[in-house]
Amino acid sequence: MKWLPGWIRSYKAASLPGDLTAGLIVTVMLIPQSLAYAMLAGLPPQAGLYASILPLIAYAALGSSMTLAVGPVAVLSLMTASALAPLAAPGSPEYAALAVQLALLSGVLLLVFSALRLGFIAQFLSQPVVAGFIAGSAILIVLSQLKHVVGSPATTALGLGTIAFLLAARIGLPGLAGKLAPMAAIVATTALTAALPLEVSVVGAVPRGLPDLALALPAPQALAALWLPALLLSLVGFVESVSVGRSLGAKRGERIAPDRELAGLGAANVAAAVSGGFPVTGGFARSVVNFAAGANTPLAGIVCAALMAGVLAGATGWFHSLPHAALAATIIVAVSSLIEWHVLRDIWRYDRGDALAFLATAAGVVVLGVEQGVIAGVALSLGLIVWRASRPHIALVGRVPGTEHFRNVERHEVQTLPGVLAVRVDESLFFGNAAAVRERIEQLAAAEPGLRRVLLILSAVNHIDATALGMLGELERELAARGAQLCLAEVKGPVMDRLMRTELGARIKERVFLSTHQGFQA
Repeated sequence: MKWLPGWIRSYKAASLPGDLTAGLIVTVMLIPQSLAYAMLAGLPPQAGLYASILPLIAYAALGSSMTLAVGPVAVLSLMTASALAPLAAPGSPEYAALAVQLALLSGVLLLVFSALRLGFIAQFLSQPVVAGFIAGSAILIVLSQLKHVVGSPATTALGLGTIAFLLAARIGLPGLAGKLAPMAAIVATTALTAALPLEVSVVGAVPRGLPDLALALPAPQALAALWLPALLLSLVGFVESVSVGRSLGAKRGERIAPDRELAGLGAANVAAAVSGGFPVTGGFARSVVNFAAGANTPLAGIVCAALMAGVLAGATGWFHSLPHAALAATIIVAVSSLIEWHVLRDIWRYDRGDALAFLATAAGVVVLGVEQGVIAGVALSLGLIVWRASRPHIALVGRVPGTEHFRNVERHEVQTLPGVLAVRVDESLFFGNAAAVRERIEQLAAAEPGLRRVLLILSAVNHIDATALGMLGELERELAARGAQLCLAEVKGPVMDRLMRTELGARIKERVFLSTHQGFQA
């Protein structure tokens, strides 16, 4: 029985009521979402239902979060539509086949990443980039759904009325009642269009029965067109799931394993492909509801999958008169909460560079497209890291009177020694900042009359590359020509080990001090 997931082997009967309740409540929430997100992805409504069965079971088998609710989500649905629209007509069989292949590629990539233990890749999407991407995607989603809300008088009335109801429910019905308001809106608008001869666009016939299981491998041409969108889908879905899983897990003292999350999400997407769905991941809103409803283990997801299968097997006729305007209104209200402008405000106050990454990503998504926006945001974030590292903070320090502590002369009342410069570099030394560090030290040396020693404090330096090593060697020789010495203090062990294997290390071996205080005493 070791092949069974750990949560099954240790399952307690006391967890069953919470799991059953959560599974039922999440199903009520997932039905309108799965239909709406299928429409957003450019797929027939049954694709959303298909993507809400086997993926939940696959994640329960391999994932690590006890409360993450997997299924279709707005952002990945938009990314699916963005990737496939240039390749086939939305709603066509070719389009549906490409959606399946996109889910398959995304799943395979996630499984490969799990096998290679690449869970750390989530760190390459910074929080400002993710927030900007979600904000830009939400704007795109709202714009894409307006055509379904505004049309004939009946369509406009249904669409705007549903939006007003959902917004009022969000404000006036806190907790689970507000989360389940979309289902009430779907039931009410479906009953209204079924009873009255309204000129509105409706979902129409939804095929009854469970999906046929098949595996369609992408052709070389499709593979060339889909691999980059699949990669971005994988990264975005993984980051979203890990963020939600960690947030909910922390409330119960549970930890998630990123590499297992890769495996769980990979299996879920492969399961979506096998069952005729489209890319899935862990959804924030559904996971919060799942947690609040009392879910204790992934059994809640399995219960939800079983109920969704029951809906497909015998209740798809209920969706015939469901108006597209109501689905679009559900999407608009759901994604509007994803635009967290207060996050931008807080980031702007703290770090303008990260705020620019947020804005660039959001603008890139809206103007250039989803994939290009993500790439632009990641490129800008990495560029900011390099830019900051190339301009390190360099402080001239002195001793705090009566202590062995050394602080910046511009911030504290400290003691300095005539002819001695104590300089602290707050960054690793590499080719990108070697010239800037040398220039700053030379400026300080030129301004110090009777210079005898430069004490370079390397407490913040974790690495010195070959270019920076050459710079230090040249600096040491220039100081020697002026009758001054280069000394080092607080060199970290790994840096010291490499430095002592060089000519520079041999020359200054007796001028390397364990602490800045020792260097000052010497």
